[in-house]
Amino acid sequence: MNEPHLILGIGELLWDILPDGMRLGGAPANFAVMAGRLGNHAAILSRIGRDDLGRQAIDRLRPILDPMPVDTSFLQVDPLHETGRVAVSLEAGEPHYTIHEPAAWDFLELPDEWVALAERASVLCFGSLAQRHPQARQTIQTIVAEASDACIRIFDVNLRKPFYSAEILEESLGLATVVKMNDAETPLVLDLLDLSPGLSTDPSIDPSIENAPLTGQTLSTSESLLTAAERLLAAFPSLQTVAITRGSRGSLLVTREAWDEHPGFPVKVADPIGAGDAFTAAIAHSMLRGAGLATLNEAGNRWGAWMASHSGAMPALPNAVRVAITAAIEKTTS
Repeated sequence: MNEPHLILGIGELLWDILPDGMRLGGAPANFAVMAGRLGNHAAILSRIGRDDLGRQAIDRLRPILDPMPVDTSFLQVDPLHETGRVAVSLEAGEPHYTIHEPAAWDFLELPDEWVALAERASVLCFGSLAQRHPQARQTIQTIVAEASDACIRIFDVNLRKPFYSAEILEESLGLATVVKMNDAETPLVLDLLDLSPGLSTDPSIDPSIENAPLTGQTLSTSESLLTAAERLLAAFPSLQTVAITRGSRGSLLVTREAWDEHPGFPVKVADPIGAGDAFTAAIAHSMLRGAGLATLNEAGNRWGAWMASHSGAMPALPNAVRVAITAAIEKTTS
């Protein structure tokens, strides 16, 4: 009864090449690290190259002095393809990405041990970027399909040009019980799925904390975001929750029975990389404990704000900070 929940992040593990140096990242890996820090048994299912960057990734995730609470024993090593790299530039505080290809994580294989993990996982998190190559796409979708009915299956939309399509979105949403996206991605998702007629947009709204707008527009009001979420829930029967983040302006969580809006927390942003992944890990952790939408929103925004106030997606997390944030979440929602 007291064993940690098994949480899997499936997809890309890569190095973000920022102006001030390299930092390990990749949305599923960021998610898994944060889930592990919250007390779960979190594992990264990804593929690295047999190269220096691959070795450095393992060293970063398993340092001697400050061990990351994430299981790397299921990582695959590719003898032919390099560890993933992404060049990141910051413009007006927002990240812009140049994602190199091919990368080792484009060639995820499907070993029996991964299938066995999926069958007993409490949470799976997967995204759209790692599905850009047919082999990885097939592996990821097979893994998600093998999960139990009780498993929380989170689709982190995480759109990166040009690595997405209506087909990937439709297939992934059909497998997911939770979808998470930001308010800049939401109108594009609905456009690609032919679900957007009648929704108003406002091109003057600030970009979200996670990425610059992909269309130059975001949905202009909470009512529009709520309508967008309701359309997704109606179109995909397996979906149970839609999570839409709005950067420093908080987030909206929607189910078929209820919805909750959070105003967010103002912080001095170091960079927004990984903030959305921390949000996703926090709501997954709270979902496993039967928390309501208000608690999910509070936890997601507190951890997302903390991540945004630090550089990189896997900054050091002192135990005192973890205890203080956890206490603040419990106090606010008790």
